Amino acid sequence: MESLPALDLPNLLSMLASFFVASLRIGAFLIASPAFGGRFVSLPVRIMATMVLTLAVTGRVDLPEPEALAALSALPMMLQELAIGLSAGLVLTILFSAAAIAGDRIASTAGLGFAAQIDPSAGGQTPVVAQIFGLSLTTVFLALDGHLAALEILLRSYESLPPGAPFAAGRFLEAGVGAGGQMFLIGLQIMMPVVAALILINVTIGVITRSAPQLNVFSFGFPVTMSATLILLFLTVPGTMGAFSSLVEESLATLAAVLEAPDGRG
Repeated sequence: MESLPALDLPNLLSMLASFFVASLRIGAFLIASPAFGGRFVSLPVRIMATMVLTLAVTGRVDLPEPEALAALSALPMMLQELAIGLSAGLVLTILFSAAAIAGDRIASTAGLGFAAQIDPSAGGQTPVVAQIFGLSLTTVFLALDGHLAALEILLRSYESLPPGAPFAAGRFLEAGVGAGGQMFLIGLQIMMPVVAALILINVTIGVITRSAPQLNVFSFGFPVTMSATLILLFLTVPGTMGAFSSLVEESLATLAAVLEAPDGRG
């Protein structure tokens, strides 16, 4: 008499262990990266996205044997997977912060620093101009399919840098430091046209109010500065969007360089 079909629990546990290890890098990346890791993305959505993306990895990549995963020696490999995902996501987050820095400096120069509200992604109060720049960059990132390109680079990293492969921590540290320098440089390039014009306008207002004391700074200078800021932001929209597009491309190129194999494979 044939036996009844049963569930092979040992094999199922082995598959779950391999699935769990494969999901560490993806889950860490989704938590630390922009657009995916914002507080406006609920935890169940992140968990489901991690599970779905891991399904595409388990059948294509050679994962460690279940016996090796059950040993205590597998802990450094798991920490390495978390470090790779967090490093890749933080590199993108650092580069994307250039838009927020540019918006914050523009708001401070224009006297709009007090116009702040709660930013769900940052978890604190940020100037409205910085939030507009951040939302604009996220829109450009999604419109250019940058999120799909970032996920593709992440999934390909399992082939060039599989779990348990040699981990060059110094390269990830260099990428983070380089991303910080690029963040300030790109933020300066984005804000410089508006900030330079506002500085000239403020100097002109100072000379006028000094020559004619009856023209109060608050009654005369503030409306002029606000109007000039809005006009300058409107006129620089094409250039700003072009800078955001270049920022997205550079961020993806940096992400691909970080997740490539140490020996150049991939």
